[in-house]
Amino acid sequence: MTTSSEASPMVSAGGFFLGETGAGQKTRAVVRLIDRHRGDVTPGRILVVGCGNGNDAAELATYFGCRSDAIDIDDYFDQRNTELVNFRRMDAQDMRYEDAAFDLVYSFHALEHIPDPKRAIAEIRRVLRPGGLYLIGTPNRLRIVGYIGVPGYSLRRKIRSNVRDWRIRLRGRFRNEFGAHAGFSARELSDLCSAIGSTRNISDDYYREVYRSKAGLIETIIKLGLAGVAWPSVYIFGVKRP
Repeated sequence: MTTSSEASPMVSAGGFFLGETGAGQKTRAVVRLIDRHRGDVTPGRILVVGCGNGNDAAELATYFGCRSDAIDIDDYFDQRNTELVNFRRMDAQDMRYEDAAFDLVYSFHALEHIPDPKRAIAEIRRVLRPGGLYLIGTPNRLRIVGYIGVPGYSLRRKIRSNVRDWRIRLRGRFRNEFGAHAGFSARELSDLCSAIGSTRNISDDYYREVYRSKAGLIETIIKLGLAGVAWPSVYIFGVKRP
């Protein structure tokens, strides 16, 4: 089973209510959120877990003015990113890095593909220095709908994918361990990440950042208490405890 977000269709981070956005726009929003919440930590060495083509790692390296390391169990890496990114084919459950090697660990749409996510979280904690930052995002297991913004998906395929998910959900098997790649609810992901250190659900902040032009709709969803099912993805940010 892969750690790569490129190996299987990624659940849309746009969603039914909000429309589509480009992958680069989403990554830049995440980078801005890291910068906003990083405090006095200046990332000098960054690791991206489940890097896919490496574009996220390159974006992080560009923004923070450093090189990034990036791993994936499959090789979808775009060689055009080698100027900014050190790519290694590696299992997130058994990383070949020294302890406390990184100032920031970032992972998006990877954890739900990993057979033992607790082991991957333990490895992230090991390679992150005390006081270092992490940001982990996955599909939201409680989402109403997904796949809206997946590139190359026809409307028919999007509908079929959602119908398939709901059939699995109604059978009580919409979980990663059953092969659904469902992701985690915000609570589930926060509980997993608590093994690293502090946890903060910044999903609302992410959607505010990406969809600034739809601020009224975003705030309405949040105020009505619908974010837990409306957001197709969830993001947990935190600091490694000593």
